[in-house]
Amino acid sequence: MEKVAIKETNGGDFLISKTDPNEIFTPEDFSEEQIMMKESVIEFVDREVWPNKPRFEKKDYALTESLMKKAGELGFLSIPVPENYGGMGMGFVSTMLVCDYISGASGSISTAFGAHTGIGILPILLYGTEAQKQEYLPKLSSGEWFASYCLTEPGAGSDANSGKTKAVLSEDEKYYEITGQKMWISNAGFASLFIVFARIGDDKNITGFIVPKEDNNGIELGEEENKLGIHASSTRQVFFNKTKVPVENMLGHRNGGFKIAMNALNVGRIKLGVACLEAQRRVISKSVEYANERVQFKKTNFFIWSN
Repeated sequence: MEKVAIKETNGGDFLISKTDPNEIFTPEDFSEEQIMMKESVIEFVDREVWPNKPRFEKKDYALTESLMKKAGELGFLSIPVPENYGGMGMGFVSTMLVCDYISGASGSISTAFGAHTGIGILPILLYGTEAQKQEYLPKLSSGEWFASYCLTEPGAGSDANSGKTKAVLSEDEKYYEITGQKMWISNAGFASLFIVFARIGDDKNITGFIVPKEDNNGIELGEEENKLGIHASSTRQVFFNKTKVPVENMLGHRNGGFKIAMNALNVGRIKLGVACLEAQRRVISKSVEYANERVQFKKTNFFIWSN
C-alpha cells in the first residue's frame, strides 16, 4: 500500500506560499500498476458504460446493479480494502485514480460506485471490529453485496446529529431494535447491507450499526425518487420498524456514530471532486470532435466568436 505524505497548511497558505515541486504529485508519478489499473477502468467504461448512456436516462436501475457487479468482479470495488479482507490494498492514490476514471461516463454509475466504496465500505473498514471486517468486507469488495449509508432523515440533513431514529436494547441485551425513517438513500433499491445511524436513549450523539437486509425484519423501502439527474441511481426512503440488530453489529462504540458518519463523508467529499475530472475530459473531447465534424456554410471548423 503506497504512503502519501500530507503537509499541514493553514487556511489559504497554499495559494501564496512557495511550494517545492518535489512535493507535488503528478500523473508522471503513477506506478506501472496504477497505470494498468487506470487503463482497465477506461476499457470497462468504454465497453460497458458509455454505449448504454440512453438506458441510464430511462431509469434502468437493473443496468446499474449489473454493471456494479461487473465492476466488483474486476476488482474495482476493492481498491482500498486490505488483501486479508478480500481487497487489493492499493491505497489512497489508487482509490482516487479508479474513482476518477469510472465516474466520467454516467452520473448514475458514479453515484452508485461512490456510495458503495465510500460511505458504504469505509465505516466498516475504518471503525469495524476484526470480526465485522472479516464478515462483511469480502462480500462488499467483490460486489456480492452492496452497501447503503442511512444517515439523513426528514428532519436531519445538514444537522445530521439531530436524527430521531431510535435503537432500543432488548431485555436480554442480545440485540437492538431500530425504528425510524431515512431518506435520499443511494443504492437502497439493491443494497444487501445498511450502515444505519440511530440514537440510544437520550444519548448526546448517534450510534452506528451494521444492518444486513433480511426478510421479515422490519425493513421497508419507499418508491424510487424522481430526480433531475442520475436517473438510474437508486434513491429511496428506508423505513425501520423494530428491526433487530445483534449487539455485536454496533459500529465503534455507543455515542460514537457522529464521528464515524462525518469522517466517512469527509473522504467522500474528496472523491466527489475527483469524480468530476473524467467527465470534464470526455465533455471536452466530444465537444472538440463534434466541432471538427460539424459542417456550416459548407465548411468544417467554422466558429463564430462573440463578446
